[in-house]
Amino acid sequence: MDIALDVDAGLIVGAAIILVVSLILVIWAIVRGQRRKVVTGVEELIGRVAEAQTVLDPKGMVLVEGERWQARLDSGKAEPGEEVIVTEVDGLKLIVAKKKAKRRK
Repeated sequence: MDIALDVDAGLIVGAAIILVVSLILVIWAIVRGQRRKVVTGVEELIGRVAEAQTVLDPKGMVLVEGERWQARLDSGKAEPGEEVIVTEVDGLKLIVAKKKAKRRK
């Protein structure tokens, strides 16, 4: 028994084009995603403004982006509600500095 399978050449070409275009779009999306700036994790915390939840003298708790973190103030003392800037991350502890007050003219 000899069975011949005839597949239209246009169908093969069309499927190949769709496959190649899909592959190109997936590769483009992967490359684009790899080039994006980090928006989560430790790197994103540096430079963020935090609010002291407890007295920082020099250790205490701060609130950053809705999350409570243990923190250590690099110098001085900060009262609850005072804003500080995250300067460094040491494991699960943030190192913070007092936010400079804006001068009024």
